[in-house]
Amino acid sequence: MSASTTRNYRPETRLVQSGILRSPFGETSEALFLTQGYVYDNAAQAEARFKGEDPGYQYSRFANPTVDMFERRMAAFEGAEAARATATGMAAVTISLVGQVRAGDHVVASKAMFGSCRYVVEDYLPRFGVTSTLVDGCNLDAWRAAVRPNTKTFFLETPTNPALDVIDIAEVAKIAHAAGATLVVDNVFATPLYQSPLALGADCVVYSATKHIDGQGRCLGGVVLGSQQFIRDKIHVLLRQTGPSMSPFNAWVLLKGLETLAVRVRRQTDSAATLAVSLAEHPKVSRLIYPGRPDHPQAAVAQKQMRGGSTLVAFEIKGGKKAAFQFQDALKLVRISNNLGDAKSLITHPATTTHQRLTPAQRAELGIGDGLMRVSVGLEHPDDIVEDVLTALEAA
Repeated sequence: MSASTTRNYRPETRLVQSGILRSPFGETSEALFLTQGYVYDNAAQAEARFKGEDPGYQYSRFANPTVDMFERRMAAFEGAEAARATATGMAAVTISLVGQVRAGDHVVASKAMFGSCRYVVEDYLPRFGVTSTLVDGCNLDAWRAAVRPNTKTFFLETPTNPALDVIDIAEVAKIAHAAGATLVVDNVFATPLYQSPLALGADCVVYSATKHIDGQGRCLGGVVLGSQQFIRDKIHVLLRQTGPSMSPFNAWVLLKGLETLAVRVRRQTDSAATLAVSLAEHPKVSRLIYPGRPDHPQAAVAQKQMRGGSTLVAFEIKGGKKAAFQFQDALKLVRISNNLGDAKSLITHPATTTHQRLTPAQRAELGIGDGLMRVSVGLEHPDDIVEDVLTALEAA
């Protein structure tokens, strides 16, 4: 579905006003259309719908008014021509890649990515004859060296999960396009508020709407965005025929989440920066990683392509797994969870949760030590978050 005509407004306005489809009742809040199917005025209209000659709805696996509103609003927020919503973030990642490749093709991806994304690239696609090469995403020469004649697409996330590396989207896009390939970017950590991959040259952007878009731990969702041609040729038919569709109820919840995203994410980012400052010189922290700081390893790239830091902070606790577990168990306010982007502050130990399926050598290569923690900063008062973390560090 095309972006709303309100896309020229500023982001905060687009998040509230874009994509609204009002029924004859003139409701203020977006309507929730909990329906599986739709009826037709006559047999000729049903035929025209299935031929694509009539723009109405046929079946909610194909399209639904509430889901359409979410897609339109996301497209307007992202600055994309089109969007398709999915049941989960991983459904969005999977369909963005599967929709582009077939047996004999090749994918290049950054090694630093969420464990399930790595599974899709390394384990799932090869089942169907699609090979892959994983590279150091921050090394542009590695991307160039990985290209083969049958390379069809590049995939990366930035900032990365969980070590918050920042990959140069514009430069990687140039390498991909020079090879005749596309670039898919998982932009979930930055959100469209802080980073615009399509404007930097990416062909497709994916999100787990479960994270900042919902932002309150309620439901799952995902979304794929790109040009009209990309969505039509690579995504639309596959989504329609295989069925990883978003439910109308989840779309309605996510629409409500979008209305407050800018307020929430900016507050969380400010608090994350405050937490990073408090940890920077802590004697029990051997490494601090935050994209908004000048001491970040890719600070120049972050400054070039990001408009803000992040709601996430990563840091390494001295003492490895034992100290990391003692620290987590001593927290009172920040809760242990593998989710992120929530209104509640959450903490994850990647080595034993999200990235546990990697070998110790693979984790070490990605900077995921046994003492690495990832904090998703919530909406609590920043002083309370800092006090909780610093107090728990005393137990490590």
